[in-house]
Amino acid sequence: MNFEGRVAVVTGAGGGLGRAHAVALAERGVKVVVNDMGSPSGVSTGRSAAAQVAAEIRAAGGEALAHLCDVTDAEAVERMIGETVAQWGRVDILINNAGVLRDKSFAKIQLDHVRQVVDVHLMGSIHCTKAVWPHMVEQGYGRVLMTTSASGIYGNFGQSNYGAAKSGLVGLMNVLAIEGERKGIRVNALAPTAATQMTEGLIDERILGLLTPESIAPGALFLVSEQAPTKTILAAGAGVFAIAQMKESPGVYLPEDDRSPETIAERWAEISDMSDPVVTASAFDQTKRYAAMAGTETGAVP
Repeated sequence: MNFEGRVAVVTGAGGGLGRAHAVALAERGVKVVVNDMGSPSGVSTGRSAAAQVAAEIRAAGGEALAHLCDVTDAEAVERMIGETVAQWGRVDILINNAGVLRDKSFAKIQLDHVRQVVDVHLMGSIHCTKAVWPHMVEQGYGRVLMTTSASGIYGNFGQSNYGAAKSGLVGLMNVLAIEGERKGIRVNALAPTAATQMTEGLIDERILGLLTPESIAPGALFLVSEQAPTKTILAAGAGVFAIAQMKESPGVYLPEDDRSPETIAERWAEISDMSDPVVTASAFDQTKRYAAMAGTETGAVP
């Protein structure tokens, strides 16, 4: 898989999944900006976690620089991307990995903890993607990877803030994949389950050894490669890779004189039948499909 000449920015790469992604990219010859939290002063020359990862990459013969900024700070993110382009002339790959957990049941959660998690995961990804987008459009090539979660796809107790943010990233991916398709930009999402600092104490220690960040990184690399699909959610953990999709049942048309909640209840088995699901390309495609069904049933469409 050829990554020659590519430049990547990986957020939250001072440890865990981000570090694994950054190291794996560098091993394939990618020039990597290792981003993590720090002072707003910019490029890191100290002993931050990001600087240590960048030093590790350089010691192995790769090219990397560390950049400390908070992804919730849009101006700092713009500076980071500007410095990346100034340093290496382009940016081909963005992996939005920065994250934070503030778990609490919805009854007990503080609104500040909702805002913080949404700001880091969702708005942070928006800031970074917005900053790289014009560069990718200009060069006619780009790969953007969102980091979603099974909590956002399926739900998880005590993670209303995290689940909402991660589900929001799927929505962002869906739209950007459509908008980027003709511009050579492919946008995907990774739904990892791994033993990291964020999941410490949440996973049975007997299986922690299987859930390594390194077991997930190959999936991330595929999703930012030249061969990458687009608008795809790849779930990954412990060396297992699977596709997660949003689907809907084919649908049942109800005539106007029979359009009641009672009829929906009576025909619920048909309405909820997922034996032959439909994968919808966009919201407008769904509208067209519903209109076509209604038109055929009413005779409005021959």
